[in-house]
Amino acid sequence: MALDVAPRTVLSYAAGTAVDDGEWIVREDPSRPHLTAGRVSATDAAGVDRAVEAADAAFGPWAARSLQERTSLVLGACQAVREAEHSLADLLTRESGKVLAGSLGELRFSLAHAQYCADIAEEVLAPRIGGSRAGHLEVHHQPYGVVAAVTPWNAPLILAFLKVVPALLTGNTLVLKPSPLAPLAITEALSRVAQGLPPGVLNVVNGDHQVGARLTSHPLVRKVVFTGGSTVGRSILRTTAENLVPTVMELGGNDAAVFLDDVDLSRANVERAVLGSFLSAGQVCMAAKRVYVHSSRYEEFVDAYLRAADDVLQVGDPLLDRVSVGPLINRPAVERVQGIVEEAVAGGASARTVGGVVSPELLGAGYFLRPVVVTGAEDSDRIVREEQFGPVVPVLPFDDVDEVVRRVNADPLGLGASVWSADVRRAFDVGRHLEVGYTFINSHNRFGMTLEAPFGGVKGSGFGREYGPDGLLEYVQTHSLFAPERLSTDPQAYPTVG
Repeated sequence: MALDVAPRTVLSYAAGTAVDDGEWIVREDPSRPHLTAGRVSATDAAGVDRAVEAADAAFGPWAARSLQERTSLVLGACQAVREAEHSLADLLTRESGKVLAGSLGELRFSLAHAQYCADIAEEVLAPRIGGSRAGHLEVHHQPYGVVAAVTPWNAPLILAFLKVVPALLTGNTLVLKPSPLAPLAITEALSRVAQGLPPGVLNVVNGDHQVGARLTSHPLVRKVVFTGGSTVGRSILRTTAENLVPTVMELGGNDAAVFLDDVDLSRANVERAVLGSFLSAGQVCMAAKRVYVHSSRYEEFVDAYLRAADDVLQVGDPLLDRVSVGPLINRPAVERVQGIVEEAVAGGASARTVGGVVSPELLGAGYFLRPVVVTGAEDSDRIVREEQFGPVVPVLPFDDVDEVVRRVNADPLGLGASVWSADVRRAFDVGRHLEVGYTFINSHNRFGMTLEAPFGGVKGSGFGREYGPDGLLEYVQTHSLFAPERLSTDPQAYPTVG
């Protein structure tokens, strides 16, 4: 793979035009930090205002279009992303360290989700006319107006498209701010989409937390959707609470994978379990971050898991086909994960490095960390009770189902979990007792995803849903119109159902 690729220059996009306010965010290549992946134009406060005002001006005409018109325009605009998929995937890999196949898959999955939303929109958003025994009732769906979206770096394409497409199809306009750690591919992709839409319908601004705060607190914003960490999430919620602006929050998780005593430890199952933890170097909100195995199968599971991890995990240059684990996003991420592992070992746990190395010349210079499996940890250890967000996973034994359900549910987060059993009905029965928003059965991470299932967290993992019909309904409000069949002037009268 050629290394002498010129750094890419990408411009923010607002009000139907590329924007250069004179400042730049430069993004290094985490595989080769001495190289620059590219730069994106930073947005100042006035630029944020221009973008929101453009979205507000575009809202009325956009919402007035029929659903069919909006759907045709959005899907047509997305074709510009499909046509540039290999260039965009390469750029995403260079700026984030995600393996190239994963970057291309993320882009294609984003477009598949767009098509899915288009396919279900008419049915999901259809008004309800009649159906009342007490008179004539109509319930219609109405867009909010300007939506502000703030997205993270670890899956920038899909986590942006999960917001952009439902928002636009339902008649809203949108201003999105990507993470400065991976702003290039998503800004270029959304700029391509925006060029196929009326000016102001879709806008992209770039910057640090101050730009995000300016966007989410803008008085013209009618809804805020956020995926990211709880610290930023709480800050946004304080602002939106003051302004009475509704939000969707996906704040990460410390997902547990539960392997019951009858689990099928076939090679395919174990490989899926390994990849469920280590895809994207573990930097995935729904990765399996703590693994619980019934004590009767614990030793067998650990042996099989280590063997599979040694085979399927290959660390190195994410541009190479045979690599499955690329670098972490930056040096602080490496140091944090290393510290968590070292603390566990100091407390008596054992750490085993797994997987092979494809690019040894890069390991010292880039932000690489070889995958680690930890045994002998306790639930009170930081490696178990915190979201590691790196290529490390603890494996812990349990004795009975009630015990493991208690231990899983004791965590303050509740994004996802998985239950593994040879008896699928038993897995469902156990899964229903877990305090999470999404339970994978005999799978984990993207292997167990479907576009049809709502995804989101409970407890400290946030609220609101993406995917499925619920992902569209997050962007509309209901408007009820009712004419009672029998009118009364009796001051003591109350409504009836017919």
